[in-house]
Amino acid sequence: MSDPNSIEQAARMGMRYWASGVGIAATGSGAKVHGMTISSFTSLSLEPPRILISLDNRTRTHEMLQESQSFAVTLLNSEQVEISRIFAGQVKETEDRFAGVEWEPSVSGNPIISGGLAYFDCKVVESFPQGQQTVFIGEVVDAGTPTTKFAKAKPLLYFNRDYRRIEDEA
Repeated sequence: MSDPNSIEQAARMGMRYWASGVGIAATGSGAKVHGMTISSFTSLSLEPPRILISLDNRTRTHEMLQESQSFAVTLLNSEQVEISRIFAGQVKETEDRFAGVEWEPSVSGNPIISGGLAYFDCKVVESFPQGQQTVFIGEVVDAGTPTTKFAKAKPLLYFNRDYRRIEDEA
């Protein structure tokens, strides 16, 4: 029988080579908002429009999302590395990660980061625990893409424990 710790380490090492986009999952309304950097995001269905995210059960974002039952995901552009770092833990869980970050409320009141490539405002339709995570399925109630100078921006990517950019023209 294999050592579970070595399997976890091998899986962790292998996942470093899965290139993914970077987004911010955020929840709350008014002055009580919080968010975190995510790479566990995927389109689940187009009819009805649903997305899937996974959050660590020990985070403030998870706690607030459980309470609000709604969230927004902003997909970051390649120039938003610092924002990703802030929400990935550069600013602690107990502090205001939105201080100094431009955002506006979604239809549901969830924060949408300005300058992102796209956003999805969602209500939770299902959630279930998976190890130290909870998988949230959100039905998209509003979505958008930029019509400003960010319309030609490229996505921020994460690969092998570092931020990357697409070099090819889109």
